[in-house]
Amino acid sequence: YQRRVSRLRTLAKDHPLADYLLFAADVVESQLIALEKNPLEKQSFEQINEIEPLSAKTFQRSSIWREYLSDILADIKPKANEQVATVIDSLEKASNQELEEMATQLLSQNFNLVSSDKAVFIWAALSLYCLQLAQQIPHNSRQENTENLHHCPVCGSVPVTSMVHIGSSQGLRYLHCALCESEWNLVRAQCTNCNQHGKLEMWSLNEELALIRAESCGDCGSYLKIMFQEKDPNVEAVADDLASIFLDFEMEEKGLARSGLNPFIFPAQES
Repeated sequence: YQRRVSRLRTLAKDHPLADYLLFAADVVESQLIALEKNPLEKQSFEQINEIEPLSAKTFQRSSIWREYLSDILADIKPKANEQVATVIDSLEKASNQELEEMATQLLSQNFNLVSSDKAVFIWAALSLYCLQLAQQIPHNSRQENTENLHHCPVCGSVPVTSMVHIGSSQGLRYLHCALCESEWNLVRAQCTNCNQHGKLEMWSLNEELALIRAESCGDCGSYLKIMFQEKDPNVEAVADDLASIFLDFEMEEKGLARSGLNPFIFPAQES
């Protein structure tokens, strides 16, 4: 969280969407404060699945995520503009049942059924909870096949983006989970959404070998950004994905659909 906050504030300098990047930094900082204030107790993890052990379909979540939500909202409120303050007030007045229903819809990836402005805060609390769960679960696993690797093998959520690492995993591509922050390896020669490899193309806004590119697939019509640590070791999955939103606009104009999710950009709610 500290690294993400720092990166968001650095990227906000001279950025057309500086205000929103700084808002995102405040939310991430509030996640860090909530984590330090109320870390998740040691969990027993009885009867969890070997595949996607934290899947919303099978894992019974604790109500502590609502405590995280309250902490995040309380920390953000003094800094909030009028629009954000209205959203915070609405969430503070919501019943536990309403909050749990919105959480279930988001974790079930029914993003269009929850107001996008509320979703940012609910997801931040759920993500803080799931991150700590992911750090505690037993990490004895093996990959049985290459199917369904577009979804996080820990919680079943979708990735934010993919990252090509440096260091000991030089050149390997890892997808970064939008919910529990886990990373998992997927070979670079296939689509992150449908596993096909025949119609992959790379796109960027400014240069051929850019720090951030979009990898599109002609077979499924989707794209996901890919980032290269060798270009900048400070690149950060959520922060740089959010700051490169103009690349998303370009890809959508080409009729391509984003296959991932940024925790600060949710689809508009259906009327």
